[in-house]
Amino acid sequence: MELVVKWLPYILAGISVGGQFALIAIGYTMVYGILRLINFAHGDMFMIAGLIMVYMATALPLWMSVILVLIITVVLGCTIERVAYRPLRQAPRMSIMISAIGVSYFLQNMALYVTGGLTRTYPTIEWLQKNITIMGASTKMVTLITPVLTIVLVIALVLLIKRTKIGMAMRAVSRDFETSALMGIDINKVITVTFIIGSFLAAVGSILYFSNYTGIMPTSGSMPGLKAFVAAVFGGIGSIPGAVVGAFVIGICENIIKGLGLTTFSDAFTFVLLIVILMVKPTGLFGEKNIDKV
Repeated sequence: MELVVKWLPYILAGISVGGQFALIAIGYTMVYGILRLINFAHGDMFMIAGLIMVYMATALPLWMSVILVLIITVVLGCTIERVAYRPLRQAPRMSIMISAIGVSYFLQNMALYVTGGLTRTYPTIEWLQKNITIMGASTKMVTLITPVLTIVLVIALVLLIKRTKIGMAMRAVSRDFETSALMGIDINKVITVTFIIGSFLAAVGSILYFSNYTGIMPTSGSMPGLKAFVAAVFGGIGSIPGAVVGAFVIGICENIIKGLGLTTFSDAFTFVLLIVILMVKPTGLFGEKNIDKV
């Protein structure tokens, strides 16, 4: 029993963080699945969503701030796609990747200008941050809500992709971009919907993550963004279930490492895992092998 009480907080925290990484990783994997683009600005979108919440909560009721954070983050994601990515769609892949890196630095510098480089404290969402006890282990409500909400959102997303016309269009575009356009699919609409979903999930992940880690700086999105990217690669980038599984594996393993007293190496583990999976199975756990057609 003592062993359970000792390790349960770390396992719960790992599941919670894994769920938050999963919500970010889905954005990476969906954009890559359709555009073959690693959206390096996605982690910074996550950070911007946190800052928007900080400033909104000073003037508006908390429930209204949450709704506006979701809406503004979605609008920002669509704007970035329209301004920075769409004009380069026919350009070499390196060009659009450089554009993504440029957007990332732009968002970080905007955050630096607004905050003055000072750490901002995330507003208290009482029902998420209240302490609860499970089997003698103390944790926050957000730790329990995160995995449940993540699974619900992922199921809803899978149903949307499998059962709706826009989902069918997204699957077609991810398979063959050019042929889908020739068949009359509105490529711009599909890509816009993809960015709406990715931005929405990043905003939800932001609310959950910063309710637990309350300090926000201009670089606060970098490490969660990188870990979410590793999760997407680990699971097989382009695969939504793979991104979710990869995120939970990383979150749980990192927190177990912290429980062993090796906190210094918890971040290093994530990137060692990336190197190993690329050496052993470059397509990831659930990734499909690309077949070049002649």
